[in-house]
Amino acid sequence: MGLGDFGAALTDFVIRYGYWAVFLLIFLESDGVPLPGETTLIAASIFSAATHGLDISLIITAAAAGAILGDNLGYWVGHHYGMRFLRRYGHYVHLSENRLKIGKWLFRKYGGRVVFFGRFTAFLRTYAALMAGALNFPPRQFFFWNASGGIFWAGFFGLGGYLFGQAVNLIAGPVSTILFISVVAGIVGLVWMFKRHEAHLLAQAEASLTAGKHRR
Repeated sequence: MGLGDFGAALTDFVIRYGYWAVFLLIFLESDGVPLPGETTLIAASIFSAATHGLDISLIITAAAAGAILGDNLGYWVGHHYGMRFLRRYGHYVHLSENRLKIGKWLFRKYGGRVVFFGRFTAFLRTYAALMAGALNFPPRQFFFWNASGGIFWAGFFGLGGYLFGQAVNLIAGPVSTILFISVVAGIVGLVWMFKRHEAHLLAQAEASLTAGKHRR
């Protein structure tokens, strides 16, 4: 399936199932399944602005609920089944040993900030809750930072997609085409930057964890 077919299928799914589509995809992504939850939120928000077929406030509510509940389930799985579960089955959802190292290092160093700001990065949005549970991050702290991050993230991207959709509706012809191309180019650039950033994080994580073993 090409990018165009995927985008059409995602849009059709959102149109058919509305708020439930937003909730379900974000819930599953937050629970550790690599699905396009954030893309679904933005697509639903743009659709809301373009057609008024969905209420933006309910879209944001569904997104926040999916993010918070999905992360809570991910935390529970990680807490009860631990790192052994992640090492055994993580490769099925692209959670490699290198990414486990990054997560272990990040939680030791930053804790709650990883839970909050991790909602805004593809890798941590999918796996931070599992790692938090597996690494015994304090549950009260996790619930606070997870809820705060989920609500802020849903509002930020929900309103961003809605306002962007309204702006596109007001612009006709080549200007809207240029704007669309710019957005796509920006998304591609962010993906490229993340790939480089992940490699840098891995290098830092390995150096820190190795130094910690030597100090023992």
